Parts: sequence; C-alpha cells; structure tokens
Amino acid sequence: MLQQADTTAKTKPHERLAAALEGDMAAVNALIAERMASEHAPRIPEVSAHLIEAGGKRLRPMLVLAAARLCGYAGPYHVHLAATVEFIHTATLLHDDVVDESAQRRGRPTANLLWDNKSSVLVGDYLFARAFQLMVEPGNLRVLSILSNAAATIAEGEVLQLSAAQDLATDEDVYLKVIRGKTAALFSAATEAGAVISGAEEAVSQALFDYGDALGIAFQIVDDYLDYAGDAGATGKNVGDDFRERKLTLPVIKAVAVASEEERAFWKHCIERGRQEEDDLDTALGLLAKHGTLEATRTEATGWADRAKAALAPLPEGEMRDMLIDLADYVVARIR
Repeated sequence: MLQQADTTAKTKPHERLAAALEGDMAAVNALIAERMASEHAPRIPEVSAHLIEAGGKRLRPMLVLAAARLCGYAGPYHVHLAATVEFIHTATLLHDDVVDESAQRRGRPTANLLWDNKSSVLVGDYLFARAFQLMVEPGNLRVLSILSNAAATIAEGEVLQLSAAQDLATDEDVYLKVIRGKTAALFSAATEAGAVISGAEEAVSQALFDYGDALGIAFQIVDDYLDYAGDAGATGKNVGDDFRERKLTLPVIKAVAVASEEERAFWKHCIERGRQEEDDLDTALGLLAKHGTLEATRTEATGWADRAKAALAPLPEGEMRDMLIDLADYVVARIR
C-alpha cells in the first residue's frame, strides 16, 4: 500500500488523469485514426499522424472526458467531442507552424518542414472539416454552438496576434485577449462541452467553463515563460523562439512597460524592426532578469491556476475533481 501511494505521488497529474480515462481515451484515439484517414489523398493521414502521434499529452480531449465523467455522463458522444477538440487543436498547430515559419514542434521537425507549407495548410483545413463533422453527430445544438464559436475565436485570436505581436504598444490587456482567443478558448470549450453533453445544470457548466478558461490562460502564460527560461529538451522548442519570431509575450511586455529609453530602443530594434544581432537574445534575457519580469510572469500564471481551482468549488467532491485541481497546479509547476 505504501509503495502504491509513493508511485501515485511521483506520477504527474496529467498521467494520472490519462490513466483514469484510459478506456475513453482508447476510444478517442481509435476515432481519430478512423476520421483522419483519406481514401484518395494519402498525404492527409501522413501529415496528420506526424503531429497527432508526436507524443502530445492529449490534454484538451482529456478535459472533455473528465468534465463528462465529473457530470455523470453515460452516453457515447463525449468521445466524438474529445476527438473534435483534438482535430481543432492539431489543425491550428499545422497552420501556426506555417505562419511562424517554425522548424520544430514537440521536439520533432514540423510538418511544413518535412513536406511543405501547402500540405500543412490544406491538411489543417481537412482536420477542421472533420472536426465540424464530428461535432454535428451528437445532435446537440448548444454543444455545436460552443465548439464552432471556439473555432472562430481561435482564428480571431491568431489574427489579433499578427497585428499585436510586433507592436510595442501592445499591453497586458491585449495580450490577454490574444491568449484567451488562441489558447484558452479551446480549453474552456472542452470543459463546457463535456458538461453540456451530460445535461449538467447551468451553474456546473459555467464552473467548468471558468475552470477551462483560467487553466488555458495559465497554460499559455507558462509556455511564454518557458520560451525564455525553459529546457529545450523538455519543451521540444528552442529557447528564445518567440524572441526570434518577434513575438511580444508577457515577459517582454512587462519589460517594455518599465524600460528606459535605451532599453525601449533595443526592443524596438529587435521586435518591431526585426533587426536582431547574434547577442541580442542574451541582452533580452538580461533585461528580463534586471526587471524581474520572468518572476512576475510566473506569479501571474500561478494566479490564473488558483482561479481555475477556485472555479471547481461548486462541483461535487471526488477523485475527478481532485485530479483537475492537481492539473491546475501542474501547469504552473512546469516552470519550477
């Protein structure tokens, strides 16, 4: 018994959640494999599988399943909704890597690098179409509204980022709008859809929406932190990718807000004008350290994780709720 408890303590929260949802996740994975197939275009499953099978945590589909389990759902359609959010997520990643001209994702070469931009964009479009087919099948108009609105919100957040990411006038309010759109929208849609398909009361659906929203915001803030202070081996990304791609994320936004005239000129040179020299990343890291903006970013992520946990208060106590609470802590613990 002691050995079992010790093993549980060492297992990461998302791994415990995956183990608890193992049967449902097997059904989701089988449905994903079935629906990403194409009789006439073999490149579609090739490109899709490269990303889908690259070792991602499947966090978003697990949130659908966890919310449905928490609300006592006994039907089959939580599997369809979980596959839907994974397809939406994968489609956005394929498109993002083209927009960002990325060369690495989850520690592997990106699809656009291995194939080409056209393949990544078109396969992403195919996965979006498959997602809409899947979300229609449960026959629940409110669920369809939640997930289709999320897809539109994600696209809107990405477009907003195009105009805001290289503008030093971008402040924390705009940054929050961007990440709430491009990241948190799918987290909150996943948890809310899991509740709604279960016929949960409005207060429960709202609580799970609020949890997903706050969790998604914390998740993205931590990702932006790790871009400057993470381990490339653990994150699958090179340190400083956001800087090289001229993205204004929270650590830099905070540094710009307190920058001297000389420091602001540096950020303008590197971010707005894109004229980066070999040592500029080191200079940027020095400025983030000088103003303590990485620690401030970490504190902000912790605050959003706390909001996520607080949102679950109205829900019944139990193992699944405890796992979701632990998951919120784990999202922030990645930066320790």
